[in-house]
Amino acid sequence: MTLTGSVWEGRKLGGWVKEGEAGSTLWLLSQVLENNQRAGLPAIDVAANQGQFLALLVRMTGARRILEIGTLGGYSTIWMARELPADGELLTLEADAHHAAVARENLRLAGVDDRVAVLEGPALTSLETLGERPPFDLIFIDADKPNNPHYLRWALRYSRPGTVIVGDNVVRDGEVTNPESADDRVQGVRAFIDMMGSDPRLTVTALQTVGSKGWDGFTLAWVNA
Repeated sequence: MTLTGSVWEGRKLGGWVKEGEAGSTLWLLSQVLENNQRAGLPAIDVAANQGQFLALLVRMTGARRILEIGTLGGYSTIWMARELPADGELLTLEADAHHAAVARENLRLAGVDDRVAVLEGPALTSLETLGERPPFDLIFIDADKPNNPHYLRWALRYSRPGTVIVGDNVVRDGEVTNPESADDRVQGVRAFIDMMGSDPRLTVTALQTVGSKGWDGFTLAWVNA
């Protein structure tokens, strides 16, 4: 396989791209971020290397059904959706109507709107209304951190043995180690991590990251057989 685009350009977007795909991929992902900025969305999208990590998880697990809790402008959504097979599906939940509208435009731009559904409204309400459905193969939790423990309960409800659950922004500049923190986001993450670590249904780890988004990290959990 020939790798193209400058080494720097490839690395800026989190990984290598195949020759012939470089220009369109670089433009697309950059355009999505520009769209988000112009629309006034907060600059809290995943870093490009984490987007590539999510895409690799989809590919390595052979995921066909993905649940994303927290859409923002659809940047992470696009990374994952582009790895789905033609009959795959990604359901993403977004509380903010403006964010959801921007995400839908970005999904159309990326050509993945046929396999992604954006469900608008508070995520906990949306999760309660999903009803009976096939379990998800991959679940990405990246929404309001105080509700992370509740999202984990729902993630387990809609998982199966072998489902991978990823939780973002769990290190928070190291503040997650501070049990006295007054930040409800930190306390939500601490409870989230404690729940995963004590649940016999899960095998879990947490990894720190340092990069363009500062010092943070994510949890990676496997639902046991």
